[in-house]
Amino acid sequence: MLEDYKKVAIYLEGHLFTDFGKMGLGALRYLPNRIVAVIDSENEGKNTRECLSIERSVPIVKNIDLAISKGAEVLILGIAPSGGKIPKSWFPIIDTAIFNNLSIINGLHDSLASKYKNKLTDNQWIWDVRVPQFIPEIASGKAAKLNNKRILCVGTDMAVGKMITSLEIHKWAIENKIKSAFIATGQIGITVTGSGIPLDAYKVDYACGAVEQMVLQKSNDDWVLIEGQGSLLNPGSTASLPLIRGSCTTHMILCHRADFLTLRDSKHIKIPNLNEVIKLYEALASACGIYPKAKVVGISLNTFKLDSIAAKKAVDFLESSTNLPVTDVVRYGPEKLGLAIKQIN
Repeated sequence: MLEDYKKVAIYLEGHLFTDFGKMGLGALRYLPNRIVAVIDSENEGKNTRECLSIERSVPIVKNIDLAISKGAEVLILGIAPSGGKIPKSWFPIIDTAIFNNLSIINGLHDSLASKYKNKLTDNQWIWDVRVPQFIPEIASGKAAKLNNKRILCVGTDMAVGKMITSLEIHKWAIENKIKSAFIATGQIGITVTGSGIPLDAYKVDYACGAVEQMVLQKSNDDWVLIEGQGSLLNPGSTASLPLIRGSCTTHMILCHRADFLTLRDSKHIKIPNLNEVIKLYEALASACGIYPKAKVVGISLNTFKLDSIAAKKAVDFLESSTNLPVTDVVRYGPEKLGLAIKQIN
């Protein structure tokens, strides 16, 4: 729906540096379109390169009017509040964007298309990314019969870097002449790649089938990178098991935040020793041997809250304690993980 030539603005008010801004930050890192402005009054006058670990330099402006003045044609709602509801305070910004002929990309559960359908011009559209585009069959484990490598990123919590890890490994694989495919399963991945499934919008009975259908469509690819969602450790997460079952994963990458000792939103729940977490995912993936014996082949460690010395120590410690390759794919690149996948059948 989003043509590559369209100029984009990203709404990130107050969340340039928080986990809730992951939709906008993902777009900044991977969207091919020209991004003309980021809206965040707390950081107006700066640019994204000086504020973030992102090469792209985009001016940060105070409001939607300034973004429009810079030529924005599409507004991405770049914040993902807990629960996926659109705050009432956003509607004046959305109203202004619609009035000025901008199209909208909405990654939240609340639909905007029905609300604004009578206010759109012929050249305008609203993309409610979390609206499923098909009803799948109930899953049947067909993906287990495929001969490719199906690589799933799993996590110790939500928002620990599963999508970035998958995309960076996929990019590395392509650069190394491996026939690789990426399956987006959340609003950010769908937005930046243009396709995928909004897994958390599917009814539970159909979630495994949606994953299975997407994986079967990639049967001719040697590697299939499946974007992970949520965590088996998180009491509010339901997506991890459908991803494991639907993909019949063969390889897993464990994603973890180096600064997390507890779950982000459930501080009373401590994250176990990662060796125990690895055993949990591997045991659940194989289900007593009736599914492929998937192995965690590496760890993607998100160290963005650490300085360079602390980050290196964290990587070295985990490599020593787990005997697995460990890297921060943003800071150091994904090569360690790519080589591990390549070497382990």
